[in-house]
Amino acid sequence: MSFKIINTLKIKILALVSVCCFMGMPTSLNAQDIHFSQVFETPLLLSPANAGFFNGYVRSNINYRNQWPAMNNTFKTMALSVDGGLFKTRTRPAFMGLGLQITNDKAGAANLSTTNILLHLNGLLKINRHSVASVGIAGGTWAMNGDYNNLLYASQFNGNYLDPNLISGEIPYRQFTTVDLSVGAAYEYSFLSTDQDHDDEISIRLAYGGFHLNRPVQDFGVGSSYEMPVKHVMSLTSVLDIIDTRFTAMPAIIFQKQNNFQSLYFGSILKYRLRTGTKFTGGRTQNAFGLGLFYRNRDAFVAKATFDFGNYSCGLSYDLNVSSYRVASNGLGGMEFSLRYNMLANSLFAARKEYK
Repeated sequence: MSFKIINTLKIKILALVSVCCFMGMPTSLNAQDIHFSQVFETPLLLSPANAGFFNGYVRSNINYRNQWPAMNNTFKTMALSVDGGLFKTRTRPAFMGLGLQITNDKAGAANLSTTNILLHLNGLLKINRHSVASVGIAGGTWAMNGDYNNLLYASQFNGNYLDPNLISGEIPYRQFTTVDLSVGAAYEYSFLSTDQDHDDEISIRLAYGGFHLNRPVQDFGVGSSYEMPVKHVMSLTSVLDIIDTRFTAMPAIIFQKQNNFQSLYFGSILKYRLRTGTKFTGGRTQNAFGLGLFYRNRDAFVAKATFDFGNYSCGLSYDLNVSSYRVASNGLGGMEFSLRYNMLANSLFAARKEYK
């Protein structure tokens, strides 16, 4: 049996075991922290161990999400991340990843704004030709503010309607900033089959991210004691080039748990390579178009379209709400847009350095 066939079988067994483990997890759904549906485009929100863990020098992602637009005061979430690898050489078995993640979420009548800025530091170790493991940490600030004068209370009901001119008797809220800490670990098994005009890659990554480990206090006012619960994120993401074809499957399973809230999200993207690339030699970059379908348990179906062109990739997705909340949202879940830039392997080859 050839080396290629043996490794392909190992990949299939690992994928089957991983899927079985993830599908055995609890499946009740709720959500508390921010989330995006395009999970391949928000790697640092899955785990700090993903910083610098990719094929390339520098990667940057921009994400925008508008959730439940049928409501008057929708959730609008934006994210910006930049990360890359440090000290990568042909012979060095270990290197570092460095990243910066900025997210902002605005919602409600008070336009409540949550801003999270985290600096990521990651250590990566090449176990062998096909395996890489990493452990990462992230730390930064968590800030919240809003226009609380827009809020109305039951005490302002004058018998006919809520009168904003009446004194509410509520203690004024205040803006606050606190510290936020996260950790993560990841492992990837990959296999690259090279040819004269194209390469085929198979990779599967398992990752864990623990967010808000210090349980930052939500200090809205005097005596505030509510602590942000720790969020656990477990993910399986993969890239499976179908050998000697132009198709690539990208299945993913994400499980999140925060306090009593749980979310299971799974599905796949199928890409058609309009132009095949050579990741190993760097002679050709890859262009591809893809369509995907995902499901967030008891919440929404997510349809996604993506287009890769050289160092860039853009994605557009839409959530179709199927939960009981669809009565209020008219079934309209949310539109999401992403744009990614990745200095790809051809730049690394030209510099005579390797990326994995």
